Amino acid sequence: MSRYTGPRVKKMRALNLDLPGLTRKSMWDRPFPPGVHGAKNVRRRKMSDYKKQLLEKQKLRLNYGLTERQFRRLYKEAVSSRDPSGDKLLELLERRLDNAVFRAGFAPTIPAARQLINHGHFQINGKRVDIASYRVKPGEVISLRPRSQELATVAAALGDLRLTRPEWLEYQDDKKTASIKELPKADSVPFPVEVNLVIEYYSKRL
Repeated sequence: MSRYTGPRVKKMRALNLDLPGLTRKSMWDRPFPPGVHGAKNVRRRKMSDYKKQLLEKQKLRLNYGLTERQFRRLYKEAVSSRDPSGDKLLELLERRLDNAVFRAGFAPTIPAARQLINHGHFQINGKRVDIASYRVKPGEVISLRPRSQELATVAAALGDLRLTRPEWLEYQDDKKTASIKELPKADSVPFPVEVNLVIEYYSKRL
């Protein structure tokens, strides 16, 4: 399955949740399921265990902009680690460079951050990195390349932060850099998620 590029608010309405990494728009202007009968079906039917697990998985996959193959690969890595599988999965998602750029405030969304990275606007410890899935580590410093310091997109994002920066990042405004202080914790994810349901979803299918 490829990365989702369709209507973003429609997906959030189906999940009944705003996903800040996916878009700055909100589903709350039309807080009911999509479709011609959506407004009539605000009181939804009781969900099966399978659907609950699927929806929790989709929250993460859509917010972080991963393909199904990428997400499964992260799941396998998480369950093979010594840490609790759910916590490790969330840590790995938060440590992606496109997410770190977004959480630092350099980009309005994760798709926008991914585009900036792919175009070579960012560097890690002074070296250019153009791979959005690069995994940041404590001690590393994310910065704009010198020729990218005055990008209008970055300036607009930094001037209109929608999320509080997480504790694992330290932003220096005078230098426009973000330092990785520590590994992200499970509560760093900026929306509610029952990650144990995601683990249950894949444990029955892989």
